[in-house]
Amino acid sequence: MRYFEKIKGDRLYLSPVNTKDISLYAKWLNDKDVSENLGRYYKMVTFESEKSRLEKKRDEYIFAIILRENDELIGNISLTNVNHINQTATLEVFIGEKENRNKGYGKESIKLMLNYGFNVLNLNNIMIKVFSFNENAINTYKKIGFKEFGIRREAVYRDGQIYDIIYMDILKDEFNATYDFIFIP
Repeated sequence: MRYFEKIKGDRLYLSPVNTKDISLYAKWLNDKDVSENLGRYYKMVTFESEKSRLEKKRDEYIFAIILRENDELIGNISLTNVNHINQTATLEVFIGEKENRNKGYGKESIKLMLNYGFNVLNLNNIMIKVFSFNENAINTYKKIGFKEFGIRREAVYRDGQIYDIIYMDILKDEFNATYDFIFIP
């Protein structure tokens, strides 16, 4: 089996990353529409560099986003910088192919990952950073319950313009008060 339903949602599930997908990840991370929202467009991503990056992050919680209907890989979501003592982490997410964006898959995968982070890993604060030009992502994060807590002004250069980095976070109590998840491993 290529994927495992580690975290189950309505339309998708999160699976441990399969190393056979490294070429697809490298393709997506070289796509300007994907990589510039991650702050990685300037980086050269090869099969070898992506394989090395994933191998270095084995202790982090990196999942493939898979559609339930056909077991298709559509993106990636992770909790990085996990600090179990302070109960904090950083969330990162992307949807690879253009035809899978703006369908609510990112929102569903984020809710699944937040539930996992808060109610399985016992985290208390999960943050995400987003560039000010990415208004769709900002609106999605706000709808989920993230709150802005800071701005790094004029910190991102893109296509001849300079933008801010917006820092947002959500607390365990805020998430659990809004969403009624039951985690079933």
